Amino acid sequence: VQLQASGGGLVQAGESLRLSCSGSGLTLDAFGIGWFRKAPGKEREWVSYMGSRDGVRDYADSVVAQFTISEDVAENTDYLQMNSLKPEDTAIYYCAAANPCTIVSGREEHEYQHWGQGTQVTVSS
Repeated sequence: VQLQASGGGLVQAGESLRLSCSGSGLTLDAFGIGWFRKAPGKEREWVSYMGSRDGVRDYADSVVAQFTISEDVAENTDYLQMNSLKPEDTAIYYCAAANPCTIVSGREEHEYQHWGQGTQVTVSS
């Protein structure tokens, strides 16, 4: 069982990136999927959550209307589309998968059983 986050990189402020989260040994649409990020010197924070087959989408206040979470069931891949990036979005981004039975809000790390290794996003001003 493995999650793989990818798609990070170095971009300028205002540009976009799309992160991918692919699952090996996991059927991602059977899990709640969360994205978290850890900026230098800060605690890891929750960014977005998508429920399993229930249409739920949730975003941190800091990224609402800027980021969009989505899923391609056929590709077994989840995405985080990040637009209008700002230097404060610089962080390592992690995807995580949670058994729907353990989800309360989708905003807490302890709700997730499987984690990807993270992908670096750097936004220059």
